[in-house]
Amino acid sequence: MKQWQTIVQHIEQSTGKAFLPRRQQSVAGGSINAAHTLSAEDGQRYFVKTNSIGQKAMFEAEAKGLRAMASSETIRVPRPVCFGEDHAQSYIVMEYLDLNGRADQVVLGEQLAAMHRVTAKRFGWEIDNTIGDTHQPNTWQHDWLLFWREQRLGYQLTLAAQNGYGGELQSLGDRLLVEMPVLFAGRDVVPSMLHGDLWGGNVAGLSDGTPVIFDPAFYYGDHEADLAMTYVFGGFAPGFYASYQDAYPLDDGFAVRKTFYNIYHIINHLNMFGGGYHGQAINMIEQVLAEIS
Repeated sequence: MKQWQTIVQHIEQSTGKAFLPRRQQSVAGGSINAAHTLSAEDGQRYFVKTNSIGQKAMFEAEAKGLRAMASSETIRVPRPVCFGEDHAQSYIVMEYLDLNGRADQVVLGEQLAAMHRVTAKRFGWEIDNTIGDTHQPNTWQHDWLLFWREQRLGYQLTLAAQNGYGGELQSLGDRLLVEMPVLFAGRDVVPSMLHGDLWGGNVAGLSDGTPVIFDPAFYYGDHEADLAMTYVFGGFAPGFYASYQDAYPLDDGFAVRKTFYNIYHIINHLNMFGGGYHGQAINMIEQVLAEIS
């Protein structure tokens, strides 16, 4: 346990309780961070994520995002205990939740809609964060379309060009950035509290079915952007969408905006993982342009 000394001391300082871990166990599943549990004989247990030195800001943003969602008192998230950096690694410590159940999808829809009803005066957030391991800018902005153009889709397109994905992706992307206001005709978008990276891998359940969401890319934006992300990589259960729609009805045109919003995530995956997502991004942009042209 010697390599965990700094983290253990930080836990004790943050909780005001002695913590004498006797077991460290690695947890599988993360592609960006290493995950672990630290357990003591008195029953105390914490979930710890680690990364290389220099990633403290990423974990600070995660902690702030989790605290913000927790403060809404709408949906369960793991509460952060502390974050920091020692001589070998950056880290964040959270309460340990036994996520061995299946999230009640109806409750999840209701609770997510309630969180989306929590709003701010502007779009963005007080600090930048990450989407996966990509920098995500969040500078406050009153205009949603300008925010999405400059800090979401346009930003990812710029990264893609820097990563060698120019040509057709850039020309189609530039056209979409110009034409996207058509998608929002008649809509009054409000800055809703968003998870920001709400795919199925970032949702789990306690043993009683209580939904838990985690690994946020938090900001305030169009609630449809969060809901759109739930369709990526398989989608959620029908009961989730039905209960969400009952609690927070969607505007006409969401089917097209869903694809539009998810272009951001697919290009982000292109930037993180490479060319397998290139064709998918182009096809999605063409699909949206065909609908609005």
